[in-house]
Amino acid sequence: MKFTSVIALVATAATLVGAVPFETNAERLARGLPPLPPARRASGVEAAKPKPSPSHGCSTGPVQCCNDLVDRSNHTVGILIGLLGIVLGPVTGLFGLGCSPLLGGGAKCQSQTVCCSDNKFSGIINIGCSPINIGL
Repeated sequence: MKFTSVIALVATAATLVGAVPFETNAERLARGLPPLPPARRASGVEAAKPKPSPSHGCSTGPVQCCNDLVDRSNHTVGILIGLLGIVLGPVTGLFGLGCSPLLGGGAKCQSQTVCCSDNKFSGIINIGCSPINIGL
């Protein structure tokens, strides 16, 4: 009986403490109490900083997300190579078209994640790409 009464009393006290409305610093100062310390929150700058992508064996640069992945015989690749004035030697791998780096730990790629050996053309065309699966 005493144990049940103690449990009921503790449960009631916990409910009442949780139901007390939060007191603002203005209310505390009006009652002669010191203000509460400020709550520490991440600044907008800290929250906006990109988080590094986890390493997935891409030693040639950041993991890329490409809209299309094609081989050298693709007509679009031939046109882009000509327009950009790219002189190609032997190429191992595929060509990534419309690529952008994956930044941040929660980055998502709706197309194909790749590692490319030549990312010099601002994502228009990336050379020597290999598809990878990073589980995003």
